[in-house]
Amino acid sequence: MKKILLFALAFISLATTSSAQSSKVYETHTVKSKILGMERHYSVYLPAGYDENDCSYPVLYLLHGHGDNHTGWVQFGQVQRIADKAIAEGKATPMIIVMPDADTVHKGYFNLPDGSYNYEDFFMKELIPHIEKTYRARPEKRYRAVSGLSMGGGGALFYTLHHPEMFAAAAPLSAVSGRWTVEQMKGMVDMSKIPADKAEEYSKQFDIQSLLNSSKDKLNTIKWIRWYISCGDDDFLTIENSLLHILLKQNEIGHEYRVKDGGHSWSYWRMELPEVMEFVSKSFTQF
Repeated sequence: MKKILLFALAFISLATTSSAQSSKVYETHTVKSKILGMERHYSVYLPAGYDENDCSYPVLYLLHGHGDNHTGWVQFGQVQRIADKAIAEGKATPMIIVMPDADTVHKGYFNLPDGSYNYEDFFMKELIPHIEKTYRARPEKRYRAVSGLSMGGGGALFYTLHHPEMFAAAAPLSAVSGRWTVEQMKGMVDMSKIPADKAEEYSKQFDIQSLLNSSKDKLNTIKWIRWYISCGDDDFLTIENSLLHILLKQNEIGHEYRVKDGGHSWSYWRMELPEVMEFVSKSFTQF
């Protein structure tokens, strides 16, 4: 009887410790935005042990695709299970993962051309400072990375090109990339009130070669960023991503480029998330 009691107590202690040390995902937190004039939602993953120590953590901003919101990576991407496994196996360092909503009022991660809805400004000037104030997030560039899928892959790509001073690593998955013409932009943002000359100027923000040509200092900063680009061989965006790879190669921007078996699907993005976490961890830990 005594042995049974001791075993039961040991089991309860182990279970309690395991529970206390488990990771947490908060599916819907909010941040007030003066820039957008509203509250914005985001999900956040906190690694095991976050509540049991006073350590600060690097942050991965993980962007959803068209048709999803901040819960996409939680529900369909199984971020908690995958992140827990990658960290437990030593493949990735413990990190905070932030998944913002870009599907309310307007879809997308960028400022509208008429200035009426500046989501990119909100992300850089309000969301990132909010995360670094609210959580024990390391506030330096070397501890920030951004990734995303499809529309969110485009967000990760162009956020890094627009603001190379903000991120140490970028990992666009199945990214909407390349030269976005005015016609393509019309399918993504409301450009009906924008004069033709202004529309052309706006679209240049999404012309990678123009961005790389804009400043020698900016180009040099971009070259110091660690890049991981991945797209399935059956993905309808595989040509765009191949051209992105060629363009970066031509501009002598070092990057990892992967084409793997798969399409534009959650099975592909779930497969790639551990690879992304391992890749950005090498930036966070200075491998």
